[in-house]
Order: sequence, then C-alpha cells, then structure tokens
Amino acid sequence: MIGVVPSLKIAFDALMTNKMRSVLTMLGIIIGVAAVIVMLALGNGARMMLDEQIKSIGSNLLIVLPGASTASGVRMGSGTQLTLTLSDAEAIKKQCPAVLYVAPVDSGVAQVMYGNQNWSTLVTGTTPSMFDLRDWPIASGRYFTQDDVKAAAKVCLLGKTVVDNLFGAINPIGQIIRIKNVPFTVIGVLAEKGQSPNGQDQDDAIYVPVTTAQKKLFGVPFPGVVKIILVSAKGANELGPAEEQITELLKQRHHIGPKQENDFTVKNLTQILKAAEKTAKIMSLLLGAIASISLVVGGIGIMNIMLVSVTERTREIGIRMAVGAKTWDIRLQFLIEAVTLSVSGGIIGIIMGMGVTLAVATT
Repeated sequence: MIGVVPSLKIAFDALMTNKMRSVLTMLGIIIGVAAVIVMLALGNGARMMLDEQIKSIGSNLLIVLPGASTASGVRMGSGTQLTLTLSDAEAIKKQCPAVLYVAPVDSGVAQVMYGNQNWSTLVTGTTPSMFDLRDWPIASGRYFTQDDVKAAAKVCLLGKTVVDNLFGAINPIGQIIRIKNVPFTVIGVLAEKGQSPNGQDQDDAIYVPVTTAQKKLFGVPFPGVVKIILVSAKGANELGPAEEQITELLKQRHHIGPKQENDFTVKNLTQILKAAEKTAKIMSLLLGAIASISLVVGGIGIMNIMLVSVTERTREIGIRMAVGAKTWDIRLQFLIEAVTLSVSGGIIGIIMGMGVTLAVATT
C-alpha cells in the first residue's frame, strides 16, 4: 500500500499537469463559498442595523392615537379627530400599573432661524419623560424640566442635524433661536440617534415643553389637546397588560359604552418593529440558501471532473495497479485531488467573500 505522503505528491503533480482544468474546477467552489459569506453577511448586517434602529426609538413602546373623524359618511383615518389630552396622559401614568413612562406629543414642522441661518425641521412639544422613554442621552447642556412644562418656558433641545445646519462650529448652548419667529433659548443638545426604521433622520428635530408648543407655536382648538401619547411599558411581558389597562382607562375617561366604538387606538409599536426584524431574519436565511445552491453546483462540478479524470487516466491506473497499487491507493489519490480542489477553492472563496464584505461595509 502506498503511503499518504506519496499519494499527496502524486495527486498534486496530477493537478499541476492540468492547471487550467483545476482552476476552472475550483471556480465553482470559490464562487459558492464567496456568495454564501457575502449573502449571510449582508443579511446579518441588515438585521443588526434594524436592531440598532429599534433600540434607537425606545423599548416596549405603545402609541396611543386619537380616533377617526367622519365627514359625509367618509372615515378619515386615525388621528383626524382630536380626542387625547394632557390629562389623559397624566391619568395613564398614575392609574396604569404596567406603565413606566408616558410622553404626550404635540408636533409640527416649523422654520427655525439663528442669525442669517435658517432650517425647516420637526418641532415636538413633549414632557421630560420623552427622553427616558426613548433612552435618549444628552450630549451637552441639560433637559428641560417639569417646571419648564408648567411655566410654558421658551426653552428647547436640539438634535445634531439642526445644530450642524444652524450653528456649525459654534456652541449652541445658551444661544437664542427663533421658531416660527418666537425666541427660544437653547438649553441642551441631544446625542446622535441616526435614522429611524422608516428612514427618518431622528436628529433633525427640536424638542420644547408641550405647553409651550401648544400656547406659543401651534395652538390647539381645545385646551390640553395632544396629537399622540407615547407609552413605555415596564417590560416586554407588560406590553399586553399595559395595552389593556390604557384601553379600559380611556374608555372610562371618554365615557365610551360597551357597544360604542373607541375614539382612540392603542398600537404596540415594538411588536410591529419586531415583525420587521423577523422578516429581515427570514430574508437573511433565504439569501444564504440561494447562495448555497452555487456551492452545491460547485461540488457537483468537482465530482464530474473527477469522473472525467478517472476515464482519461485509465491507462495510468492500470499501470499503477500492475506494479502493485491497490484499489484503495487509486481511490485515495483521486480523493486527495478532490479534497485539494475543494479546500483550495474554499480558502480562496473565504478570502474573496471577506474582501467583498469588507468593501461593502466601508462604502
């Protein structure tokens, strides 16, 4: 029986004799391995990006929307009827045990000016709980307080995009900006958040006390009316109970009978985003499965070449067996050739796949 080392040398010599055929045979494995790595990396990258975006908007979130109005028998959709108030938000905070944070929101797009610079951005009136609810740290300065909300103080917090467009390299803390021609003092700059899951720049925003937004910027048809109420449950397991508690409480407060339609909607924002994350995971697995097909094709290609090689080298096989080689020796030689092609192609494919992945990651 011929040893493994001589068999390795014989197999290597046979592959080097047919360089072009060996390279073409490895090509299927190279492409297959590289494709699997790139596809899985892209899918995992998309999932990680979605995870970061989900974390950026806050955890265990519920959103309470006002009801739908009806005009000439046509329902206009959620949010068209103003049915939520600041007192509703206070009641949810105090009377719903599963709720951790509550933040009423009254927002609108406004033109903002500083010196000769101006910028159109989203101005959100809310309470200090918003920043706990969204786990949004401050980069410099301070948050506005509940006292600022009570006094309808003309103070504001800026997102990084607004700072870059209005101030450039100037420190914005303590500066006076004009929102809809109303002067506001900048008291803080929020840490960078990046894009939301729907692609919106979360840093292109200004936050002011909700009472200030209502009284001095946007106005309200009825005292204390807000557009939405954001709620954070105490934990993932508390989302269901929190939703039920909010629904029952608002039905009582709005005097809605058992057979009447609710004039509000409670949506589980976290579940919606988790569904998107699950979809991204499925797409990642699907991409990997598709890429694996090329890997299987590459393996079949090696099998075919080895079969052809056996047919072409029947004379060599006969001579070797005539001088004492056993059937296992012949099998070992072709097995080593196949393994060498597979391993070499796999290594090259891994290098190519990692290279493409890094190139995509840096663009």
